[in-house]
Amino acid sequence: MTRTVHDDLGTQLRVPETPSRLVSLVPNLSEVLWWWHLADRIVGVTDYCVAPPRAFDHALRVRGTKNPDVAAIEALGPDLVVANEEENRPIDVERLREAGIAVYVTKVRTVADAADTFVGLGEAVGVDAPAKQLSAELRRAVEGAARRGPRLRAVCPIWRDGAAKGDSETWWVLGQDTYAADLLRVTGFDVGPTPEEVHGRDDPDRGEDRYPRYRLAELAGIDPDAVLLPDEPYRFTREDAKTFASWRAAVRHLDGAALVWWGPRTPTAIGDLDRLRRGLMRRRRR
Repeated sequence: MTRTVHDDLGTQLRVPETPSRLVSLVPNLSEVLWWWHLADRIVGVTDYCVAPPRAFDHALRVRGTKNPDVAAIEALGPDLVVANEEENRPIDVERLREAGIAVYVTKVRTVADAADTFVGLGEAVGVDAPAKQLSAELRRAVEGAARRGPRLRAVCPIWRDGAAKGDSETWWVLGQDTYAADLLRVTGFDVGPTPEEVHGRDDPDRGEDRYPRYRLAELAGIDPDAVLLPDEPYRFTREDAKTFASWRAAVRHLDGAALVWWGPRTPTAIGDLDRLRRGLMRRRRR
């Protein structure tokens, strides 16, 4: 017996009442499925699905998020493949669907989106109760953090071109239309700069607004309260932190997975970031 569900992009899918063979093409979605006690149903994961450790040793590795082995996935005979519109390429999703495989595509740009996605994905894989519970836990964490002010201005780099480039080096930072920026926003950090702040207008040469890139002097120009350095996708180190030694801003290292892996770790991440902001506020008052 099958039923109809709709993914985050509105695509209609036919799935079994209880899908028993799942493939995950996104590391954080693999963790979500594990959290819902569905690891034994997962028959395929990407090479980057490494958390929790050894949770998916029984599953076939189907290469990466950007180059999944479509033939190998098809051979697994999955009831449902879970994917993400940013992490996975549309062409791979289409190839799987052309092979007759149901692909549930998630789209999360805000923390509220994540809460909604948990409910929809939980329905698709047949675990409504734990999915709604995770969604509710996330919303409670957001409400708790939202009650605490004031706010801090932050720069959150995600990549750098290399110190050897000198003044021509550019730093990629979190832009506005990203899940990670919204996670920081709900915990009291306003990330920047925006292209308009630096150039007075959108500048296509600076990259997408979602991940704009700037020279160091341009970042310094907004005089942030904090520089937040995650350990992925670029592993920022203490040496990187020294770049900001002359700034007024406090420099702190972040768990990159907690910042970008929306899922069961997100309520804890919200609490940790809220405590970080409050600690930085106390430091600023001294």
